[in-house]
Amino acid sequence: MNTIEKFNNSVMHTYGRYDVVIDSGSGRMAEDENNKTYIDFGSGIGTNSLGYCDEEWADAVCAQVRSIQHTSNYYYTSVQAEFADKLCKATGYDKVFFGNSGAEANECAIKTARKYSFDKYGKGRSTIITLVNSFHGRTLATLSATGQDTFHNYFFPFVEGFVHTPANDIAALHEAVDDTVCAIMLEFVQGEGGVIKLDDDFVKEVRRICDEKDIIMIADEVQTGAGRTGKFLASEHFGIKPDITTMAKGLAGGVPIGACLTLPQYSSVLVPGTHGSTFGGNPIACAGGNVVVSRVTAEGFLDEVKAKSDYINDKLSAMDGVESVSGLGLMIGITLKDKNASDVVKAALDKGLLLLTAKTKVRLLPPLNITYEEIDKGLCILSELIK
Repeated sequence: MNTIEKFNNSVMHTYGRYDVVIDSGSGRMAEDENNKTYIDFGSGIGTNSLGYCDEEWADAVCAQVRSIQHTSNYYYTSVQAEFADKLCKATGYDKVFFGNSGAEANECAIKTARKYSFDKYGKGRSTIITLVNSFHGRTLATLSATGQDTFHNYFFPFVEGFVHTPANDIAALHEAVDDTVCAIMLEFVQGEGGVIKLDDDFVKEVRRICDEKDIIMIADEVQTGAGRTGKFLASEHFGIKPDITTMAKGLAGGVPIGACLTLPQYSSVLVPGTHGSTFGGNPIACAGGNVVVSRVTAEGFLDEVKAKSDYINDKLSAMDGVESVSGLGLMIGITLKDKNASDVVKAALDKGLLLLTAKTKVRLLPPLNITYEEIDKGLCILSELIK
Protein backbone atom coordinates (compact mmCIF):
# COMPACT_ATOMS: atom_id res chain seq x y z
CA MET A 1 0.00 0.00 0.00
CA ASN A 2 1.46 3.36 -1.01
CA THR A 3 1.48 6.52 1.12
CA ILE A 4 -1.62 8.08 -0.42
CA GLU A 5 -3.67 4.88 -0.08
CA LYS A 6 -2.57 4.44 3.53
CA PHE A 7 -3.33 8.11 4.25
CA ASN A 8 -6.80 7.99 2.71
CA ASN A 9 -7.63 4.77 4.57
CA SER A 10 -6.95 6.37 7.95
CA VAL A 11 -7.35 10.17 7.71
CA MET A 12 -10.71 11.94 7.42
CA HIS A 13 -11.26 13.40 3.95
CA THR A 14 -11.66 17.01 5.05
CA TYR A 15 -9.28 18.42 2.40
CA GLY A 16 -9.16 18.24 -1.37
CA ARG A 17 -5.56 17.07 -1.59
CA TYR A 18 -3.26 16.94 -4.58
CA ASP A 19 -1.57 13.63 -5.42
CA VAL A 20 1.79 14.74 -4.07
CA VAL A 21 3.56 13.40 -0.99
CA ILE A 22 5.86 16.10 0.40
CA ASP A 23 8.72 14.30 2.08
CA SER A 24 11.33 16.93 2.93
CA GLY A 25 12.30 20.54 2.41
CA SER A 26 15.26 22.89 2.50
CA GLY A 27 15.25 26.65 2.09
CA ARG A 28 12.38 27.51 -0.20
CA MET A 29 12.37 24.13 -1.95
CA ALA A 30 10.19 21.14 -1.10
CA GLU A 31 10.87 17.59 -2.22
CA ASP A 32 8.39 14.77 -2.69
CA GLU A 33 8.89 11.07 -2.00
CA ASN A 34 9.99 10.56 -5.62
CA ASN A 35 12.77 13.16 -5.23
CA LYS A 36 11.03 15.75 -7.39
CA THR A 37 11.66 19.32 -6.16
CA TYR A 38 9.23 22.23 -6.01
CA ILE A 39 9.71 25.98 -5.57
CA ASP A 40 7.32 26.90 -2.77
CA PHE A 41 5.16 29.97 -3.40
CA GLY A 42 2.70 28.95 -0.68
CA SER A 43 4.84 28.33 2.45
CA GLY A 44 2.25 26.02 4.00
CA ILE A 45 -0.44 28.72 3.58
CA GLY A 46 1.82 31.44 4.92
CA THR A 47 3.18 29.38 7.81
CA ASN A 48 6.77 28.49 6.88
CA SER A 49 7.77 32.15 7.04
CA LEU A 50 11.50 31.33 6.89
CA GLY A 51 11.10 28.46 4.46
CA TYR A 52 11.86 24.82 5.19
CA CYS A 53 14.18 23.80 8.03
CA ASP A 54 15.95 27.15 8.30
CA GLU A 55 19.20 26.34 10.13
CA GLU A 56 18.87 28.86 12.98
CA TRP A 57 15.19 28.01 13.46
CA ALA A 58 15.78 24.23 13.36
CA ASP A 59 18.66 24.48 15.83
CA ALA A 60 16.50 26.43 18.29
CA VAL A 61 13.57 24.03 18.00
CA CYS A 62 15.76 20.92 18.29
CA ALA A 63 17.60 22.33 21.29
CA GLN A 64 14.25 23.04 22.96
CA VAL A 65 13.02 19.49 22.27
CA ARG A 66 16.09 18.14 24.06
CA SER A 67 15.62 20.53 26.99
CA ILE A 68 11.89 20.32 27.75
CA GLN A 69 9.15 19.79 25.18
CA HIS A 70 6.13 20.60 27.35
CA THR A 71 5.01 21.50 30.81
CA SER A 72 1.68 22.55 32.23
CA ASN A 73 0.74 26.22 32.17
CA TYR A 74 0.49 25.95 35.96
CA TYR A 75 4.24 26.52 35.81
CA TYR A 76 6.49 29.12 34.21
CA THR A 77 9.02 28.55 31.44
CA SER A 78 11.83 30.88 30.47
CA VAL A 79 11.32 30.32 26.74
CA GLN A 80 7.66 31.43 26.92
CA ALA A 81 8.65 34.46 29.01
CA GLU A 82 11.29 35.41 26.43
CA PHE A 83 8.92 34.95 23.50
CA ALA A 84 6.10 36.91 25.13
CA ASP A 85 8.45 39.77 25.97
CA LYS A 86 9.90 39.82 22.47
CA LEU A 87 6.48 39.66 20.78
CA CYS A 88 4.92 42.38 22.94
CA LYS A 89 7.87 44.68 22.26
CA ALA A 90 7.72 43.98 18.51
CA THR A 91 3.99 44.72 18.34
CA GLY A 92 3.62 47.41 20.99
CA TYR A 93 1.02 45.45 22.95
CA ASP A 94 0.86 44.99 26.70
CA LYS A 95 0.19 41.26 27.14
CA VAL A 96 -0.41 38.10 25.13
CA PHE A 97 -2.36 34.87 25.51
CA PHE A 98 -0.90 31.89 23.64
CA GLY A 99 -2.96 29.21 21.91
CA ASN A 100 -2.28 26.80 19.07
CA SER A 101 -3.98 28.29 16.02
CA GLY A 102 -5.58 31.33 14.47
CA ALA A 103 -9.04 30.10 15.38
CA GLU A 104 -8.02 29.78 19.03
CA ALA A 105 -6.48 33.25 18.99
CA ASN A 106 -9.72 34.64 17.59
CA GLU A 107 -11.78 32.75 20.19
CA CYS A 108 -9.70 34.43 22.86
CA ALA A 109 -10.31 37.84 21.29
CA ILE A 110 -14.07 37.21 21.11
CA LYS A 111 -14.21 36.11 24.74
CA THR A 112 -12.13 39.08 25.87
CA ALA A 113 -14.38 41.56 24.06
CA ARG A 114 -17.58 40.04 25.42
CA LYS A 115 -16.30 39.76 28.98
CA TYR A 116 -14.94 43.32 28.96
CA SER A 117 -18.36 44.57 27.88
CA PHE A 118 -20.20 42.36 30.38
CA ASP A 119 -17.97 43.47 33.24
CA LYS A 120 -18.48 47.13 32.40
CA TYR A 121 -22.03 47.30 31.00
CA GLY A 122 -23.77 44.07 31.99
CA LYS A 123 -25.78 41.73 29.78
CA GLY A 124 -27.08 42.64 26.35
CA ARG A 125 -23.94 44.20 24.88
CA SER A 126 -22.36 41.21 23.16
CA THR A 127 -22.78 41.70 19.39
CA ILE A 128 -19.63 41.55 17.29
CA ILE A 129 -19.62 43.09 13.82
CA THR A 130 -17.48 41.31 11.22
CA LEU A 131 -17.18 41.87 7.48
CA VAL A 132 -18.78 40.11 4.55
CA ASN A 133 -16.16 37.92 2.83
CA SER A 134 -14.13 37.55 6.03
CA PHE A 135 -12.66 34.34 7.38
CA HIS A 136 -11.87 33.87 11.07
CA GLY A 137 -11.59 30.11 11.62
CA ARG A 138 -13.42 26.78 11.69
CA THR A 139 -14.59 26.45 15.29
CA LEU A 140 -18.30 27.08 15.80
CA ALA A 141 -17.71 30.59 17.14
CA THR A 142 -15.18 31.62 14.49
CA LEU A 143 -17.31 30.09 11.72
CA SER A 144 -20.17 32.20 13.03
CA ALA A 145 -17.89 35.24 12.90
CA THR A 146 -16.87 34.41 9.33
CA GLY A 147 -18.80 36.53 6.83
CA GLN A 148 -19.19 33.96 4.04
CA ASP A 149 -22.50 32.17 3.51
CA THR A 150 -20.78 29.07 2.15
CA PHE A 151 -19.51 28.32 5.67
CA HIS A 152 -22.89 28.85 7.34
CA ASN A 153 -24.29 25.42 6.71
CA TYR A 154 -24.56 21.97 8.27
CA PHE A 155 -23.43 22.81 11.80
CA PHE A 156 -26.57 24.42 13.17
CA PRO A 157 -27.22 26.11 15.49
CA PHE A 158 -24.42 28.62 15.00
CA VAL A 159 -23.19 30.91 17.76
CA GLU A 160 -25.42 33.97 18.00
CA GLY A 161 -24.29 37.57 18.31
CA PHE A 162 -22.44 38.13 15.03
CA VAL A 163 -23.49 40.66 12.38
CA HIS A 164 -21.80 40.90 8.97
CA THR A 165 -21.51 44.18 7.06
CA PRO A 166 -19.92 44.76 3.62
CA ALA A 167 -16.23 45.61 3.66
CA ASN A 168 -15.44 49.27 2.92
CA ASP A 169 -19.10 50.30 3.26
CA ILE A 170 -19.00 53.02 5.91
CA ALA A 171 -22.73 53.72 5.74
CA ALA A 172 -23.60 50.06 6.34
CA LEU A 173 -21.15 49.96 9.23
CA HIS A 174 -22.79 52.95 10.90
CA GLU A 175 -26.20 51.34 10.45
CA ALA A 176 -24.99 48.14 12.13
CA VAL A 177 -23.50 49.85 15.18
CA ASP A 178 -26.05 50.01 17.99
CA ASP A 179 -26.11 49.68 21.78
CA THR A 180 -25.67 45.89 21.60
CA VAL A 181 -22.26 46.03 19.88
CA CYS A 182 -19.15 45.25 21.93
CA ALA A 183 -16.59 44.77 19.14
CA ILE A 184 -15.77 45.18 15.46
CA MET A 185 -13.54 42.46 14.03
CA LEU A 186 -11.73 42.66 10.68
CA GLU A 187 -8.85 41.46 8.54
CA PHE A 188 -6.81 44.23 6.90
CA VAL A 189 -6.40 41.95 3.90
CA GLN A 190 -9.15 39.40 3.41
CA GLY A 191 -6.99 36.39 2.61
CA GLU A 192 -9.36 33.46 2.13
CA GLY A 193 -11.87 35.96 0.77
CA GLY A 194 -9.73 36.72 -2.27
CA VAL A 195 -6.66 38.64 -1.05
CA ILE A 196 -8.51 41.97 -0.87
CA LYS A 197 -7.03 44.91 1.05
CA LEU A 198 -9.40 47.14 3.01
CA ASP A 199 -9.64 50.85 2.17
CA ASP A 200 -7.68 53.20 4.43
CA ASP A 201 -10.70 55.44 5.07
CA PHE A 202 -12.82 52.49 6.14
CA VAL A 203 -10.24 51.20 8.61
CA LYS A 204 -9.75 54.64 10.13
CA GLU A 205 -13.52 55.05 10.49
CA VAL A 206 -13.71 51.73 12.33
CA ARG A 207 -11.06 53.00 14.73
CA ARG A 208 -12.93 56.30 15.21
CA ILE A 209 -16.25 54.57 15.92
CA CYS A 210 -14.63 52.21 18.40
CA ASP A 211 -12.98 55.10 20.24
CA GLU A 212 -16.21 57.07 20.36
CA LYS A 213 -18.45 54.26 21.59
CA ASP A 214 -16.07 52.19 23.76
CA ILE A 215 -16.23 49.34 21.27
CA ILE A 216 -13.24 47.00 21.00
CA MET A 217 -11.47 46.92 17.64
CA ILE A 218 -10.18 43.39 16.94
CA ALA A 219 -7.66 42.86 14.14
CA ASP A 220 -7.38 39.33 12.80
CA GLU A 221 -3.74 39.24 11.65
CA VAL A 222 -3.53 35.47 11.54
CA GLN A 223 -2.37 35.62 7.92
CA THR A 224 -1.13 39.22 7.64
CA GLY A 225 1.02 39.31 10.79
CA ALA A 226 4.70 38.53 11.42
CA GLY A 227 5.98 40.50 8.44
CA ARG A 228 3.79 39.06 5.69
CA THR A 229 2.73 42.49 4.39
CA GLY A 230 6.11 44.24 4.70
CA LYS A 231 5.36 45.53 8.19
CA PHE A 232 5.44 43.37 11.30
CA LEU A 233 1.70 44.01 11.64
CA ALA A 234 -0.53 45.08 8.76
CA SER A 235 -2.18 47.67 11.03
CA GLU A 236 1.02 49.71 10.69
CA HIS A 237 0.16 50.40 7.04
CA PHE A 238 -3.04 52.13 8.17
CA GLY A 239 -1.54 54.18 11.01
CA ILE A 240 -3.93 52.81 13.63
CA LYS A 241 -3.66 50.56 16.69
CA PRO A 242 -6.36 47.92 17.24
CA ASP A 243 -7.31 47.14 20.84
CA ILE A 244 -6.73 43.43 20.26
CA THR A 245 -4.66 41.75 17.55
CA THR A 246 -4.56 38.03 16.85
CA MET A 247 -1.68 36.22 15.17
CA ALA A 248 -0.80 32.65 14.16
CA LYS A 249 0.42 30.98 10.92
CA GLY A 250 3.94 32.31 10.22
CA LEU A 251 4.60 33.49 13.77
CA ALA A 252 6.45 30.33 14.83
CA GLY A 253 7.84 29.33 11.44
CA GLY A 254 5.94 26.08 11.00
CA VAL A 255 4.97 24.77 14.44
CA PRO A 256 1.48 25.36 15.91
CA ILE A 257 1.01 28.79 17.48
CA GLY A 258 -1.73 31.29 18.19
CA ALA A 259 -1.44 34.64 19.94
CA CYS A 260 -4.02 37.12 21.20
CA LEU A 261 -2.40 40.48 22.03
CA THR A 262 -4.11 43.19 24.06
CA LEU A 263 -3.65 46.83 24.97
CA PRO A 264 -3.31 47.53 28.73
CA GLN A 265 -6.99 48.22 29.43
CA TYR A 266 -7.94 44.73 28.22
CA SER A 267 -5.01 42.73 29.62
CA SER A 268 -6.70 41.81 32.90
CA VAL A 269 -10.16 40.96 31.49
CA LEU A 270 -9.52 37.21 31.40
CA VAL A 271 -8.68 35.86 34.85
CA PRO A 272 -7.88 32.32 36.09
CA GLY A 273 -10.75 30.00 35.20
CA THR A 274 -12.11 32.09 32.30
CA HIS A 275 -9.76 30.87 29.58
CA GLY A 276 -6.91 28.44 29.02
CA SER A 277 -5.06 26.13 26.63
CA THR A 278 -3.18 22.92 27.41
CA PHE A 279 -0.62 23.38 24.66
CA GLY A 280 -0.71 27.18 24.43
CA GLY A 281 2.75 28.69 24.85
CA ASN A 282 4.32 25.27 24.30
CA PRO A 283 8.12 25.58 24.68
CA ILE A 284 8.79 24.19 21.18
CA ALA A 285 6.48 26.73 19.55
CA CYS A 286 7.98 29.55 21.62
CA ALA A 287 11.50 28.53 20.61
CA GLY A 288 10.52 28.69 16.95
CA GLY A 289 8.69 31.96 17.50
CA ASN A 290 11.72 33.56 19.14
CA VAL A 291 13.77 32.97 15.99
CA VAL A 292 11.02 34.22 13.65
CA VAL A 293 10.43 37.45 15.58
CA SER A 294 14.16 38.15 15.89
CA ARG A 295 14.76 37.59 12.18
CA VAL A 296 11.72 39.47 10.91
CA THR A 297 12.40 42.49 13.12
CA ALA A 298 16.13 42.59 12.24
CA GLU A 299 17.27 45.72 10.43
CA GLY A 300 16.46 45.62 6.73
CA PHE A 301 14.43 42.39 6.72
CA LEU A 302 11.02 44.01 6.21
CA ASP A 303 12.48 46.42 3.65
CA GLU A 304 13.46 43.33 1.66
CA VAL A 305 9.95 41.91 1.97
CA LYS A 306 8.56 45.16 0.57
CA ALA A 307 11.13 45.23 -2.26
CA LYS A 308 10.35 41.62 -3.22
CA SER A 309 6.65 42.42 -3.15
CA ASP A 310 7.10 45.32 -5.54
CA TYR A 311 9.29 43.18 -7.78
CA ILE A 312 6.74 40.36 -7.97
CA ASN A 313 3.85 42.75 -8.56
CA ASP A 314 5.68 44.47 -11.42
CA LYS A 315 6.48 41.12 -13.03
CA LEU A 316 2.93 39.84 -12.64
CA SER A 317 1.32 43.02 -13.95
CA ALA A 318 3.34 42.70 -17.16
CA MET A 319 2.38 39.05 -17.77
CA ASP A 320 0.11 37.91 -20.55
CA GLY A 321 -2.96 36.34 -18.99
CA VAL A 322 -2.99 38.46 -15.82
CA GLU A 323 -5.97 40.76 -15.47
CA SER A 324 -5.12 42.30 -12.08
CA VAL A 325 -3.06 41.85 -8.93
CA SER A 326 -4.30 42.45 -5.37
CA GLY A 327 -3.03 42.16 -1.82
CA LEU A 328 -0.27 43.67 0.28
CA GLY A 329 3.37 42.71 0.67
CA LEU A 330 4.06 39.03 0.02
CA MET A 331 0.34 38.27 0.25
CA ILE A 332 -0.67 38.37 -3.41
CA GLY A 333 -3.84 37.54 -5.34
CA ILE A 334 -3.81 37.16 -9.13
CA THR A 335 -6.95 37.49 -11.23
CA LEU A 336 -6.47 35.65 -14.52
CA LYS A 337 -7.98 36.73 -17.83
CA ASP A 338 -9.06 33.39 -19.25
CA LYS A 339 -7.60 30.57 -17.17
CA ASN A 340 -9.11 28.80 -14.17
CA ALA A 341 -7.03 29.35 -11.03
CA SER A 342 -7.51 25.81 -9.74
CA ASP A 343 -6.38 24.37 -13.05
CA VAL A 344 -3.27 26.55 -13.04
CA VAL A 345 -2.36 25.51 -9.48
CA LYS A 346 -2.73 21.84 -10.38
CA ALA A 347 -0.71 22.22 -13.59
CA ALA A 348 2.03 24.05 -11.69
CA LEU A 349 2.70 20.91 -9.64
CA ASP A 350 3.85 19.12 -12.77
CA LYS A 351 6.27 21.98 -13.42
CA GLY A 352 7.68 21.99 -9.90
CA LEU A 353 5.87 24.98 -8.39
CA LEU A 354 3.61 25.09 -5.32
CA LEU A 355 0.80 27.68 -5.56
CA LEU A 356 -2.45 28.40 -3.72
CA THR A 357 -5.92 29.65 -4.60
CA ALA A 358 -8.23 32.17 -2.95
CA LYS A 359 -11.74 32.20 -4.41
CA THR A 360 -11.19 32.56 -8.17
CA LYS A 361 -7.62 33.87 -7.83
CA VAL A 362 -4.20 32.32 -7.81
CA ARG A 363 -2.67 33.18 -4.44
CA LEU A 364 1.01 33.61 -3.58
CA LEU A 365 2.32 33.44 0.00
CA PRO A 366 6.02 32.74 -0.52
CA PRO A 367 8.48 32.46 2.37
CA LEU A 368 9.55 35.92 3.51
CA ASN A 369 13.21 35.11 2.83
CA ILE A 370 12.69 33.83 -0.72
CA THR A 371 15.50 34.86 -3.09
CA TYR A 372 15.12 36.82 -6.31
CA GLU A 373 16.48 33.84 -8.25
CA GLU A 374 13.74 31.64 -6.79
CA ILE A 375 11.14 34.31 -7.50
CA ASP A 376 12.24 34.50 -11.14
CA LYS A 377 12.15 30.72 -11.58
CA GLY A 378 8.69 30.45 -10.07
CA LEU A 379 7.28 33.37 -12.03
CA CYS A 380 8.71 31.93 -15.25
CA ILE A 381 6.74 28.72 -14.68
CA LEU A 382 3.60 30.67 -13.80
CA SER A 383 3.94 32.86 -16.89
CA GLU A 384 4.12 29.83 -19.18
CA LEU A 385 1.05 28.29 -17.57
CA ILE A 386 -1.19 31.36 -17.93
CA LYS A 387 -0.21 32.59 -21.41
